[in-house]
Order: sequence, then C-alpha cells, then structure tokens
Amino acid sequence: MSALATHSAEDAPLVDPQLFARIAGDLRDRGYSVSPGALPLTLAGGLLDHLHTMSAARFTAAGVGRENDHTLNSFVRTDAICWITGESSVGRAWLAWAEALREFLNRELLLGLFSFESHFAHYRPGDFYRKHVDAFRGEANRVLSVVAYLNPGWQGDNGGELRLFTGTDDDAALLVQPLHGTVVVFLSEEFPHEVLPANRDRYSIAGWFRVNGSTAARVDPPR
Repeated sequence: MSALATHSAEDAPLVDPQLFARIAGDLRDRGYSVSPGALPLTLAGGLLDHLHTMSAARFTAAGVGRENDHTLNSFVRTDAICWITGESSVGRAWLAWAEALREFLNRELLLGLFSFESHFAHYRPGDFYRKHVDAFRGEANRVLSVVAYLNPGWQGDNGGELRLFTGTDDDAALLVQPLHGTVVVFLSEEFPHEVLPANRDRYSIAGWFRVNGSTAARVDPPR
C-alpha cells in the first residue's frame, strides 16, 4: 500500500497535499519551512500519549557526532532521546507520514531522498542544544532536517524556542515556538540552529531525510 494511503491512530488521513506542496515551495524558495498545526491532531496526540507511557529508561543522554565520533558533551546539549523504530502503531503512523513527505519532495524537488531516521527528544526544564548544523557540507548524508513539536498548551513565556539562523550573522535568526503539531523542515547543511532552554518539559521529534551513502564496506544509515 502506498504511503499516501489513509493510515493512523483512529484512521485519520495522514496526508495533506496542500501542506506538502507548501513545504516543497518553501524549500525551493528559501531552504526552510515552518508549518504550525501541520501534524494531524490524532497523530500528534497519539505520539504524545505514547511518549508519556514510555519508560524513562528507554531515553538516553543525547550525544554529538556519529559512530566512532559519537561523544556525550553536556556543554553542547543536555536533552535525552529515544529512536523511533516503528514498533508501536503510532510510531508506524509517524513513519508513514514521513514516508509520504519523502515521496512528495522527491517527486517535486528531485532530491533523491533515500531513507529517514528520527527520535523522540525530551528537554527537561533548563535543557538546551547549542548552535550546530545537522550535516557538514559535502558529506552528503543528511539532506533535510525535520522537527515536529508535541507540546499542548505551550505559552510564549515557556521558552524552549528553536532558533534557526537564516543569514550570515546571529541577528538573522528565526525563533520558532515549540507549539503542538508545528513542523519545521530545513536543509541540513545550510542552517545552523539551536534549542533555547525552557521552563517546563519540552517534547519533540527530530528526524532527517538522507541520501544513500552505503558502500560495500559500510551500510548507511548507521546507528
């Protein structure tokens, strides 16, 4: 069955072609897209409910880098993460939504996106992730970054904004509140960003569309 088929928690349609077209247009025109309320409500709610039922032991301190370069660095980031494998029905619904977006963007923008990986992220009060990029230029691994927020009732004074640097200096930055259902998509190599501290628990999903970097000696993506 195509990823464009209806699939979810409570059988709500996952795909909004107008939303996907708007994301594609934003990426084409400026390299990033911010879409408040983009996740279907049943999917966003189901993901948050599932996250709250998960054991804290499944979350691990988030690191920096991958494979042999992976290290824990509390100066850079202090959040905790749990990879989404599709073992739950709502996890599969999220991955189906991402797959539908991948297919649409490949068709409209010819990006050659091959795979998707994502994890839940929990930022406790005071947690942060300092300015960084998701992919280093020329490595051709992560192409598009995707962030989805799972925070009902978030208020402006709760903090926890995503600061997306859209120009050559720190003054050219877009602040995105982590409002429930908001989805942010941006070119991984092009936009440094950071997560500012919040004064309440902050939940999100971070994901990346990748091109195929597999070789005879190495399977991509690694874990």
